[in-house]
Amino acid sequence: MTWVSAIGAALAALCWWPADVRPGARERATSGLDVRPIAALGAGAFAWLFVGGPAGPVVGLLAAASAWWVLAHAETPARRREREEVERTLPHLIDLFASTLRAGAEPVAGLAQVCAALPGPAADRLAPVVDRSRWGAAGPEAWRVIADDDELAPLSRAMVRSLTSGSSVVQTVERLADELARESLARAEDAARRVGVSAAVPLGVCLLPAFLLLGVVPTVASLFGSVAP
Repeated sequence: MTWVSAIGAALAALCWWPADVRPGARERATSGLDVRPIAALGAGAFAWLFVGGPAGPVVGLLAAASAWWVLAHAETPARRREREEVERTLPHLIDLFASTLRAGAEPVAGLAQVCAALPGPAADRLAPVVDRSRWGAAGPEAWRVIADDDELAPLSRAMVRSLTSGSSVVQTVERLADELARESLARAEDAARRVGVSAAVPLGVCLLPAFLLLGVVPTVASLFGSVAP
């Protein structure tokens, strides 16, 4: 009974342990039931019952820990859709940001105008830069707030480097906009190529039974008929 209580408490603590505790983590909360605790508990219970004996609780705990680690590091569908939306709109947002800088706008003021003109996930992630600047943060410090964001980190590094070194912010943002546009085009081409590969599998599954029934089966049947007495 002690084993049961100890393992149950360990699994419960494991399942509700936060997946990412970094200060700058940008993981978004999603609506609905979080299946990670249920899946981890299920994997642990199944492994425990499958192995049984004195080693069952240990194997169950290891299985639950492994399942939780895999699920915690897996990209959820909501997170994937948000990432794809950010990757799709970010080149246009940065290009518009460069236009505001060429027009003479101050970086944070220009960023605020761009976020208001192009609302969406990318603009929402850039909002902390504007907020921190309005609260009195210096230029490089305000841009470091998005340094931990996987998609926005290149913009953070470029702005911090430009503001620290005194180089042209306009040219830095323009180069970044061109780079992001090329990456977006490359992703679109890769996605188009994957469509052809993905379509070949169901097409083959549909055609293979027809080929077997119309081509192979009649041939084999005729061969058996010719050799039959």
